[in-house]
Amino acid sequence: MTAAGLRAGLIGLGSMGRHHARVLAGLDGVELVAVVDPMGDKNGWAQGAPVLSTVEELIALGIDYAVVACPTALHEEVGLKLAEAGVGALVEKPVADTVEGARRLVEAFESRGLVAGVGHIERCNPALRSLRARLESGELGDVFQVVTRRQGPFPHRIADVGVVKDLATHDIDLTAWVTGQQYTSIAAHTVSKSGRPHEDMVSAVGKLSDGTMVSHLVNWLSPLKERFTSVTGERGCFIADTLTADLTFYSNAAVTTEWEALQAFRGVSEGDMIRYAIPKREPLLVEHELFRDAVLGKSGDICTLRQGLRTVEVAAAVIESANTGTTVKLSPEGVAS
Repeated sequence: MTAAGLRAGLIGLGSMGRHHARVLAGLDGVELVAVVDPMGDKNGWAQGAPVLSTVEELIALGIDYAVVACPTALHEEVGLKLAEAGVGALVEKPVADTVEGARRLVEAFESRGLVAGVGHIERCNPALRSLRARLESGELGDVFQVVTRRQGPFPHRIADVGVVKDLATHDIDLTAWVTGQQYTSIAAHTVSKSGRPHEDMVSAVGKLSDGTMVSHLVNWLSPLKERFTSVTGERGCFIADTLTADLTFYSNAAVTTEWEALQAFRGVSEGDMIRYAIPKREPLLVEHELFRDAVLGKSGDICTLRQGLRTVEVAAAVIESANTGTTVKLSPEGVAS
């Protein structure tokens, strides 16, 4: 770190890397030292920073941390080089393309006491941050169910993983994060209809450690773009739209019934609907601010590598369930059984 602040590097200048470059170039207290991309800066996305060919060249410049935004299959190789050099890292999600690779990254950074995190950006979405705070304060009471839908057209930027590791990892992480619970079982079905080697649609149901039911529908086969999260509990239902960063609460209404046949059924009726006015800052900027503060030793709510590992473990269980037609159980410690 210099008097001007932290020295940061970026690895990968693709569809996500260009946004990381933009945010890093304007981030208070951080200098974007250089970018690594073997293809160069053919689109002019490097924000004027030097573009290097190798990670080793970036490390040699002396950096405090790096953002890893290269293809998922390269996360482990790049991350291990950074850890060995004593450089912290913010790794795009998923943290690695295999459970074993994610575990090796956790060990490499934790054993050296380095700050490292995973870019699960939904944690920085204003609607979900507000939702999590409201759940923590008990506004919903006991939570019964979490349902997510993440649908849209095929993203041509993705070539090395399927929809489970690329998109469903968002929903797996945000569900565990907003509820503060771990997955204990998952059952899933997948299909591949686009002619690619990986799955492009998944439907999964599962259970969290407190008994909450979860349901995820994720695909690359819909012309409708949807980012929907609902959490239902004893006092009503929260619905978060992470495309618009809106959070709405549908409350239960206490209405008595004189119909004897229905008195035995403990149902609910429609009550008030509230759409909250919440500050809407760019999630990627918030993510970078939180990680910068963590590198500086300040308390920050970042997604740790160990939490990112857990998400990869659950994603692997989703794929295993789809391949075997069985429900896969996971222990709270993260070991599939």
